[in-house]
Amino acid sequence: MRWASLYATESQRRKIARESVESEARRSFVTFNPLGVVLAVMPWNFPFWQVFRFAAPGLMAGNAAVLKHASNVPGCALAIEDIFRRAGFPENLFRTLLIGSREVERVVEHPLVRAATLTGSGAAGRAVARKAGELLKKTVLELGGSDPYLVLQDADIDAAATICTKGRLINSGQSCIAAKRFIVVESVRRPFEQRFVERMAAARMGDPLDETTEVGPQARRDLRDTLHQQVVASIDKGAKSLLGGTIPHGPGAYYPPTVLTDVARGMPAFDEELFGPVAAIVPVQNEDAAIAAANDSPFGLGGAIMSRDIARAEAIAAERIEAGCVFINDAVRSDVRLPFGGIKESGYGRELSSYGIKEFVNIKTVWVA
Repeated sequence: MRWASLYATESQRRKIARESVESEARRSFVTFNPLGVVLAVMPWNFPFWQVFRFAAPGLMAGNAAVLKHASNVPGCALAIEDIFRRAGFPENLFRTLLIGSREVERVVEHPLVRAATLTGSGAAGRAVARKAGELLKKTVLELGGSDPYLVLQDADIDAAATICTKGRLINSGQSCIAAKRFIVVESVRRPFEQRFVERMAAARMGDPLDETTEVGPQARRDLRDTLHQQVVASIDKGAKSLLGGTIPHGPGAYYPPTVLTDVARGMPAFDEELFGPVAAIVPVQNEDAAIAAANDSPFGLGGAIMSRDIARAEAIAAERIEAGCVFINDAVRSDVRLPFGGIKESGYGRELSSYGIKEFVNIKTVWVA
């Protein structure tokens, strides 16, 4: 733990400093001690940010880390290890394991590994949690999402369409916290659909290395094909296509910005995570129906509310939406100053902020008689 204080900022040191508690004892206090080695299983879609989001607070708390990164980003994994080494962290405090997914269970079983964190699919999260639970090791899971964006009757429609487009197309739609379901009150449905389709259609699809590109290819062809199957199945069940929905000719795993409307429960576009630039508009009659539709999901990562009535939107966000974070009149994103994570099948535990730095510590009570 002593080395951690050499690299932590004053703010970080305060987050894990001893806390005195008044009691009948002569003195009583709480300490936050590191657990030891933490295994991190991380995804390909934000290969640097996802790792640092875990590693910075985890290491500052005094832990060591081993990284099992996604198999298609080994260069990123090794570069991150090198960054910690060149920054002067103790040798072997952070190491990358170039292993396959089948070997993760053996790492979890190792007696020096005291905890695990995973960002990825629900299936992967369940597998790690199952093994860690068997061994009574702490886990933090950040899994998939089907983030609802509520467009209420008093929303600024132009602003809402812009925010929703930004939220849907982040990383070409390949983000757990990308906007997925757009739950729109019927009274503003038509103007929202018009402006939203206009903005989605204007997004430039092309070379991801071109700074003017707004929509790049999907990570793999099989992922692109699965996304298209979800679109086709939703249309077969009654959804209507307002934009896109066809696989373009040519090289690359591209999928165009796509907008479906009349989406409802029982369709893949409502029930499942759409990991690509496909937007699902869910029309509802009123605000209460919008809240019910937002919560009618196995996921609970993020969400957003578009409304001019900030006080009412705050009340809905704070008390009625089942999610780890809710943004008002803005697109969902993670911020190092605020806790990040989900509920339900989107996982549990938190990253970032003072809450994240305390996930992998022993919160110990000391009583002095």
